[in-house]
Amino acid sequence: MGIIMCPGFEAAGIAAGIKKKDKKDLGLIFSRVPANVAGVFTRNRVKAAPVILDRERIKSGVCQAIIVNSGNANCCTGEQGIRDAETMASLSASELGISKDLVLVASTGVIGEPLPMEKIESAMPNLVRSLQPGGIPDLAKSIMTTDTVPKMVSGQGVVEGKSFIVTGVAKGAGMIRPDLATMLCFVFTDVNAASDVLKEALVPAIDRSFNRITIDGDTSTNDTVLMMANGLSGAVIENSGHKEIFQKVIDRIFLDLAKQLVRDGEGVTKLVEIIVRGAVSDSDARKVADTVAHSPLVKTAFFGEDANWGRIVGAVGRAGVDVDPDRIDLYFDDVQMVKAGMGCGKGVEVEATKVLKKSEFTVAVHLNMGQGFGSMITCDFSVDYVKINADYRS
Repeated sequence: MGIIMCPGFEAAGIAAGIKKKDKKDLGLIFSRVPANVAGVFTRNRVKAAPVILDRERIKSGVCQAIIVNSGNANCCTGEQGIRDAETMASLSASELGISKDLVLVASTGVIGEPLPMEKIESAMPNLVRSLQPGGIPDLAKSIMTTDTVPKMVSGQGVVEGKSFIVTGVAKGAGMIRPDLATMLCFVFTDVNAASDVLKEALVPAIDRSFNRITIDGDTSTNDTVLMMANGLSGAVIENSGHKEIFQKVIDRIFLDLAKQLVRDGEGVTKLVEIIVRGAVSDSDARKVADTVAHSPLVKTAFFGEDANWGRIVGAVGRAGVDVDPDRIDLYFDDVQMVKAGMGCGKGVEVEATKVLKKSEFTVAVHLNMGQGFGSMITCDFSVDYVKINADYRS
């Protein structure tokens, strides 16, 4: 479906000169009324200044604007970085006519360089003037780094006869693995929900989406997911039935964005879902799926369209869980490559290679040890991934 902006929200994205090229690099999200807010942040012990600032401000549970820049992470910048993040919020608040405490901040880009605050300050009036209900695409472009396309999605639901909208924007193409947020993501909705209700929906939605994807097994210092709810639809989320309806919409939004991230991963040509069934427990299944999904040898085989099932079985065996090699079955889509721990012969490799030539497919591992289930969404490792990251700063 098309992108629908929630009533009461406006967005903008402009070029402020933070990036070396003339591309959008400064974005703003604004709610006409103060909105309840919840968020999750990177668990990396090296945290960028905006993350440090937001973790304190979000304790109030209320937010009215988010200012975000790309091209500079404002990380490992000391006390100056904290002051710069606070100044970004203050500049936005002054221009918007709201309290600075109602502004959250996010940054993404190169680590270790101070923000060009003079450029941000001079761009702020134009940024605020650019706010509009249809500004989501500009916002999505303004937060891109090595992304090649903006990531956006909208969804709708109905509670007690009142419809509500959820719209999400995300960025991320590298430094992606399951570890809370794994990138920048901003979600806005017009439901009436307390901040703790938003957090209650946010955490499992992330576990079922962003915590199931990997591109390169790395994480960022700036990972941030923020969800704002301004209540203008009149749809109130308070009892278990309402929460279930809201959760389903949120889950769809986050999973869609997560898949968009993997499809647009640095140098990615394949999106692959690793499915593990029959483990002793769900936890064991997840460990196996995670190990296979992160294996460089498996991922390079995907890129080469090589039906090298031995690499997958090898990854299964080192996942650190109870596995009986003589019970393992393995499929590429519906093509069985391994049965009871042994290959099914060269004849099936032709069919398996056809599967690997597709842009999206599944690898299913059946351990036949129990009822445990787990899955991950991963991608291939290509030559372009190395090229992109070899000269990222230049």
